[in-house]
Amino acid sequence: MTQNALVRRLNAQDTDFASQLDQLLSWESVSDDEVNQRVLDIIDQVRQRGDAALVDYTRQFDALEVQDFSELILPRERLELALTQIQPEQRHALEIAAERVRSYHEHQRQESWRYTEADGTVLGQQVTPLDRAGLYVPGGKATYPSSVLMNAIPAKVAGVREVVMVVPTPRGEINEMVLAAAAIAGVDRVFTIGGAQAVAALAYGTESVPAVDKVVGPGNIYVATAKRHVFGKVGIDMIAGPSEILVICDGQTDPDWIAMDLLSQAEHDEDAQSILLSPDAQFLDKVAASLERLLPSLEREDIARVSMTERGALILVRDLEQAVEVANRIAPEHLELSVANPDAMLPKIRHAGAIFMGRYTAEALGDYCAGPNHVLPTSGTARFSSPLGVYDFQKRSSIIYCTPQGASELGKVASVLARGESLTAHARSAELRIINDK
Repeated sequence: MTQNALVRRLNAQDTDFASQLDQLLSWESVSDDEVNQRVLDIIDQVRQRGDAALVDYTRQFDALEVQDFSELILPRERLELALTQIQPEQRHALEIAAERVRSYHEHQRQESWRYTEADGTVLGQQVTPLDRAGLYVPGGKATYPSSVLMNAIPAKVAGVREVVMVVPTPRGEINEMVLAAAAIAGVDRVFTIGGAQAVAALAYGTESVPAVDKVVGPGNIYVATAKRHVFGKVGIDMIAGPSEILVICDGQTDPDWIAMDLLSQAEHDEDAQSILLSPDAQFLDKVAASLERLLPSLEREDIARVSMTERGALILVRDLEQAVEVANRIAPEHLELSVANPDAMLPKIRHAGAIFMGRYTAEALGDYCAGPNHVLPTSGTARFSSPLGVYDFQKRSSIIYCTPQGASELGKVASVLARGESLTAHARSAELRIINDK
């Protein structure tokens, strides 16, 4: 492995490339014992003391002198007011993005189905939405209106009756774009609480916060740890790791474009990961030079520099076939196929959260307004996970109806299998419905 001033260089032909890649990808989202115990204590307090605990934690963590929980409730009118507070171009952009996200996710909605067998037996599946979903949104100076759209709209498309949003307002800082996005997305109730205590409130309910069926949305290590602990009581979307981008390029894209695509993820946080695969060594040199030149122009230069230095890589591959092999091994959150014929490469991609096709399709478009969800599996979990979608807010119930004849024939089969498992009551229950043909 060679190292330049900013980002490491790897060669997929090296004999120790596999171990180098494993080291590069290594990241574990475990919270330490202190964080874990603190979160357990917070959950316990919220379960025992309800609203009072939420008020105390808001004073402690958000530096807000709150006297009563009613001060932490934002009425729907306040969300509508935010629409008038933001700039017209901001509202227009939010509305366009929301419409595109809604249109895309309407294609994901699953419907109930059934079929009838020859003897009249009916089998099928009833698809129903969750009753209530909880959306966690980071607050304060952080601005994540896109996350509101990406989490709330699929729930609404699925038919969720009530979407409850929690968003902290440290030192009283309220982000108007977040509230405007909530209004546009159809969020029903908003509470200005955050941290592990907000997750606990959504999971178990308090006097004022209704218990939900599923908690979704990004947060810090305390939020992630809390989601891990309440899973089972409620559903969760995922325990997300740092943001990732993997670009496969044939060397024919403008190196500045590729460099900025890599930096778009690096600016998220110091643990974010940006990787480029290319069979063209000279192109990797050009991208490295572009990175050095463009990095100082970023507002979040310090964060992006740490990310690129610690977790970024430019990897020389033998050819595009090997690039695909490495990509499937990495199973990235975001995968750009910046090549002449991305359609030819697509069938070979087995593991990726979202796939961006062609030179003009920047990953950033997917973050905001392309339409598909930007809540994606990270840290290699794209091997078995999918983007957040309408299906995450729907559940399926099996439908089984038997006619007398159908029950009789199935009963004979069930009897044999149940007695083979020594479950006599099961067998007799089925046998009682067998029609005696004599």
